[in-house]
Amino acid sequence: MAAATTERYRKEQSIPLRSSSAALYNNLSVLRLPGGRLAALSAVHGPSLSLLSAAADGLGFSHRQLQAKEGGMAVSTSLLTQAAWCVLPARVLLVLTSQRGIQMYESDGSIMVYWHALDVAEHSPARAVFARGIAAAGGRFVCVGTSSGLVLVFDIPPKGTNVTDGAGDLVSADDAGTLCIWSTGEEFTLLSKIPAFGCSCSSVKLWNGIVAAGYGNGQIRLYEAATGLLRAEVNAHARWIYALDVAPQTGKLLSGAEDSFVHVWKLSRNPDTGEVAIEHCHAECVTDTQVCGARFCDPEGNSFAVTGYDLSEIFRYGRA
Repeated sequence: MAAATTERYRKEQSIPLRSSSAALYNNLSVLRLPGGRLAALSAVHGPSLSLLSAAADGLGFSHRQLQAKEGGMAVSTSLLTQAAWCVLPARVLLVLTSQRGIQMYESDGSIMVYWHALDVAEHSPARAVFARGIAAAGGRFVCVGTSSGLVLVFDIPPKGTNVTDGAGDLVSADDAGTLCIWSTGEEFTLLSKIPAFGCSCSSVKLWNGIVAAGYGNGQIRLYEAATGLLRAEVNAHARWIYALDVAPQTGKLLSGAEDSFVHVWKLSRNPDTGEVAIEHCHAECVTDTQVCGARFCDPEGNSFAVTGYDLSEIFRYGRA
C-alpha cells in the first residue's frame, strides 16, 4: 500500500427517496450520460425500485416507482435483489433481478424488453432462489449471477427485444469468496480461479487488469486479472463491505460498509515494473448508517452518492 494522499469531498444536497433502501449489496445504481452528466439514480426496497431521473436543467430530479413484474404485465410479490444500468455501445438497459427472474427495461424503465424466469420448481422450498450480480461485458452482453452458481449471459441486440444467450468477459464471485476471471469471446474461457479463504466476497470490480474485491471481513484485495496473483490487501473497514465502485478514467475506488464509513482509494500500476499500488484518499463517516450502496457519479471520481439501510434519501458528495 502506497502512502496516503489527501482529497477532500464535501456533502452536497441529498436526494429524497419515496421509500427507504433495503440492506442489499450494491443497492445503488447510477446512470451517467456521455460527457459525465448524471442522468439517473436508483435504489431497491422490497418489490419496488425507486427511480430518480435528472431534470433537463440539471437542477432537480423526477421520482417514480418501478414495480417488479412476473413476465407480461402481472405484478409480482417477488422481492427485488438488485438493479443496475448496463451501458453497451448500442443501447442502455435497466436490469432488475429478483427471487423469480431477470427483467430488462429500456433505460428509463418505461418498457420491459425481456423477461427471464428462474427455474424455481427444481429447488426445494427450503433453499432460497434468486438472481443477483449484474454486469455489462464484451460490448454486447449482459451477465447475471444466480443462487445456483450459474452465470447467465444474454446477447443484447442493438434494438428491440430479441435477446438471446451468449458469452462475455467478467469477474464473478460467490458467497464462499471464490473468484473466477473470464476472457471475452463467443464462449467463456476461464483465465484464472482465485480460491476462497473463508470469507464471503460481496463486490468485485475490474480496472486496468486489476481485480478489486471487497469481503465480509472488511478487507479489500487486489489481484492480477491475467494470473489471479494477489498484489495487495488492505484492512479497509471494521465490518462487512457492502459496495465497491471504480472511476474508470482515474482508477479511484469507492468502498462502503456496515461500519458507516465510505472510503475513496486510488489504484495505480507502475508501467515499468507492473507493480500495483493502492492509496487512501478520503474517509467519510455517514453517521448511524449501515452503508449498502456507494457509486461514483462521474467517470473521474470527483463526486459520489451513498445509500444506507432504512435510509429514505441518497447522500451526495463532491470535491471540495
